[in-house]
Amino acid sequence: MGLTAGAAVPAVGFASGARAASRTSAASSAASTDSSLVFDPSSYTELTTSITDTTGTAHEVVYHFYKVASYVANPVDATYQSLNVSVPVKIDGSVVDASGAPILFANQVGGYMPSSVANATGIGAGGGMGPGGPGGPAPAADSAASRQQLALAAGYVVVEPGARGRSLVDSSGTYYGTAPAAIVDLKAAVRYVKFNKGRIPGNVDRIVSAGVSAGGALSSLLGASGDSPVYDSYLRELGAADASDAIFATGAWCPITDLEHADMAYEWNWGANLLSSGSVVDQTISKALSSAYGDYLASLRLTAKGFGTLTARNLDEYLVRTHLEPSATKYLAALSDADRATYLAANSFITWSGGRAAFSWADFLTHVGARKKDTPAFDAFDRSAPENNEFGTGTTADRHFTLYSLRHEEGASARLDSDIPAKLHLMNPMYHLVDRVNENRSKHWWIRLGTKDSDTALTVAGNLAARLKNLGDDVDTSYYWDAGHGADNDPGDFVTWIATVSGYRS
Repeated sequence: MGLTAGAAVPAVGFASGARAASRTSAASSAASTDSSLVFDPSSYTELTTSITDTTGTAHEVVYHFYKVASYVANPVDATYQSLNVSVPVKIDGSVVDASGAPILFANQVGGYMPSSVANATGIGAGGGMGPGGPGGPAPAADSAASRQQLALAAGYVVVEPGARGRSLVDSSGTYYGTAPAAIVDLKAAVRYVKFNKGRIPGNVDRIVSAGVSAGGALSSLLGASGDSPVYDSYLRELGAADASDAIFATGAWCPITDLEHADMAYEWNWGANLLSSGSVVDQTISKALSSAYGDYLASLRLTAKGFGTLTARNLDEYLVRTHLEPSATKYLAALSDADRATYLAANSFITWSGGRAAFSWADFLTHVGARKKDTPAFDAFDRSAPENNEFGTGTTADRHFTLYSLRHEEGASARLDSDIPAKLHLMNPMYHLVDRVNENRSKHWWIRLGTKDSDTALTVAGNLAARLKNLGDDVDTSYYWDAGHGADNDPGDFVTWIATVSGYRS
């Protein structure tokens, strides 16, 4: 699928005046009356681009491209706390009225790194660039058009927010993008959009979030935590708009979330697999973490039809029957008879009968092969994992955030820093779905994951989907067979899903 862009008109000025990054909270006024948060509908660049959809059809799209200098009154760093808005006005020569269209709110965060759209010159041209290199997810291998571009070609409004990330450090050595900066920024961006109802085109009551990897975790968190008061003090400090941050629907691809339990989940899932070097991870550590996962899983009180309560004893069977076999079945059914026969001959662990695939959990693990991460996968003993940096604070670049890793290094009496538990809650969607069930959460969910993705445990997305279903939410979950981290094998279906759940008719 190809993508070509038309000649871009030089960008006009920002939709709101530039804000000094050093402005103090003492100088802030009520967000609802701060003129810097008023979107200017007349300040845009008109661009033309050619977007090839997933059927191979090229569409000429004329759109208005807006750059907003900052979505908060008191930005810490406006390079990251800014957003862009793209509004289609003509598709294939036909005038488009996007005033009632759903709004795709697409973050480009990867690795909990900073993501900036400040220098973007058109839709999908941002990218999570910050100190330390690229932080945004790579484009889907099977799609030249980005998720944002496909949504624009469908007539939707697209908002692309930037956000602070874990590697940002000021001249004094203070880290200012660690937890919970990224989710606070995204919430502030949603508030900006809703505050400007009637000025920003599109239906602000039909905002659909999207993100991949850490961005998928943040998208999940945004959907789960809508209007939660636990973020209020952070939002007030930034001068966020006086509006709701609840969103209508959530799209999450391979979310790297539930970090305080991720080491346990990883060993339960991938503990038997070798590293790519062929070496075995420390089995004492792996088994200890895997064993502890059972207690956490029990605390979630997840249930599934045909399985009852999900436990460490039946979770593997649940994953196989609910997600993995349907994934393999869909993949194999789409092959030609000859290609299917070739694949099955090379993967004899799969039984193909009556048009359905069947296999065991143990055989599936063997099929996946090498695990990506050593143990512990997320709270590394030497604090070298990206997530250790995510929970840094002040001039401390990285910290332990689990008792297991902390006490392994510092002894049985060691205690986590006092702010860590609250920050873990701020960063985990499960807190808002289990510990404090949030009624203002998204009620529509699109969750995707590759079956060969060992960046985290397959149970993370599985538990999220199970809990949402238990709460009665509309959940569309699919695991992509043999796909790795960041895969998006049905981007066109996601765009169609947005129209379906939002009730939008162009």
